[in-house]
This record gives sequence, structure tokens and C-alpha cells, in this order.
Amino acid sequence: MKRKLLLITLTALLCGAVNAQTAFVHPWMQKRVAYFGDSITDPRNSGSKKKYWNYLQEWLGITPYVYAVSGRQWDDIPRQADKLQTEHGDSVDAILIFIGTNDYNNGVPIGEWYEEKDEQVMYGHGQPKKLTDRKRRYMCMDKATYRGRINIALDKVKRMYPTKQIVLLTPIHRAQFYRSDKNWQCTEDYKNQCDIYLEEYIQAVKDAGNIWAVPVIDMNAISGLYPMLDEYAQYFADPETDRLHPNDKGHERMARTLYYQLATLPVF
Repeated sequence: MKRKLLLITLTALLCGAVNAQTAFVHPWMQKRVAYFGDSITDPRNSGSKKKYWNYLQEWLGITPYVYAVSGRQWDDIPRQADKLQTEHGDSVDAILIFIGTNDYNNGVPIGEWYEEKDEQVMYGHGQPKKLTDRKRRYMCMDKATYRGRINIALDKVKRMYPTKQIVLLTPIHRAQFYRSDKNWQCTEDYKNQCDIYLEEYIQAVKDAGNIWAVPVIDMNAISGLYPMLDEYAQYFADPETDRLHPNDKGHERMARTLYYQLATLPVF
């Protein structure tokens, strides 16, 4: 009898272990995901043979719709969104936007999120309603500034795809990129032409998450990629000339980070 009870107990424990391992199904499994961005996402960029989205495709069976183009900035996101809608309509489950490093490199001013105007609004609380003077803010839609570009892009994408999951990714750290005399980009410890460090551009993407109710995955922090140190050159295209674009190993590391981060987000 004791032996029988022991077998029953062991069987129950084993079944419980198997069920615990198989109970979790990644919510992004077999989904259709659009990727907007720049050269780090662009399949035509030669920095790596496989991009982070290739790994997610292998691991999760994601169908990738990739519209990223090398060198593009936030003002290109509306064009990428239009192309997605033209080619796939509403047949997409989520959109990842991974861009911003070129805005920093090209010295795009940060700008403002809002513009304020003096207006009157009908208001009454504990007394009869009446017209009251108030300040009212409007989204700044200035395509010449970084925040304005983000506002323009997210206003468009959220209107086009209100039922889809939209996720922002912050730009990763960047070191030297020496392609040619006409394309010589300095490391992130230098301010750009607007006297601004990279961190302000990264922070703006984080702020956009709260402003536009969009989840943000902080790849700058949690990917672990830090090309400013020689020890991390192994994750980038060339230790001497290109520590801007991750190589296959770098993209795999980013993909593993995204695998777990995306698991916390629903796909509608």
C-alpha cells in the first residue's frame, strides 16, 4: 500500500511539473508583427546576417513585416505606416517602433510636447456652470523637432491601428561609426550639433509612452549592450569602425531581451 501511494504521489508530482512547463504559451506566438525603424532593423543593412526580428521569427513563429530603412529618422514613421497599411491593411497584430539614433546624430532639436493656448471652457462644481478662463494644451506637431515628430507619428499610427498593440523601443547605446569621410559619426559621450546628449532622445521615447499610452521597452538599459567599452565590441559589426550596428551576436542578445519583455504584453 505504501509503495502504491508513493507511485501515485510521484506520478502527480511529475504531471504537475510537466503541466507547469507546458502551461505557458508566449502571447506573441504565431503573430504578425510590423517593424518600423532604421538601419538596426533594416534587413538590407550589412552589419549582421540576422536581425533581432529574425530570431523572434525562429523562436516564436512571428510573421515579420519589416519597413525599416537605413538612415531614417522619426519623421519617416508615417511613411512606413502608410506602406504597412497599403500592403497588409488591418492584417497585423502588433507594431514595434525602434528608431531615434539618427535624429540624435543629425542634430534634430528636442522641441516641446505641447503648445498652450488661452481658452474658455464651461465649468461648474458646487455652483452653476459658467465660462471660465483656462489654459489648454495641444499636441505640438512640429516636424522639425524630435518630440513633434514623435507626436505626428504616434497620432497617425494610433489612429490607423487603434486595436493593435504598439510598442516603442528606446535607441541602444552607440559608439563610433566610421564608414567614410562623409559618414563619420562620433561616440555618444559627445553632444550633437544642438548641444544635446543621446540620453535626452532616449528619455523622450520613454516620456512618449506615458503621453500616448504606449508601452516602452527600454533597450538602452536592459539589452546590456554597451559599445563604449571594448569588452562589448564583440556584439557589434566592427570593433574599430562600427560600434553602432549590432552583429549577429548583438541582435541575438536584443532578441532574447525582447522575447521576455514582449511576453508581458498582450497582443490584441
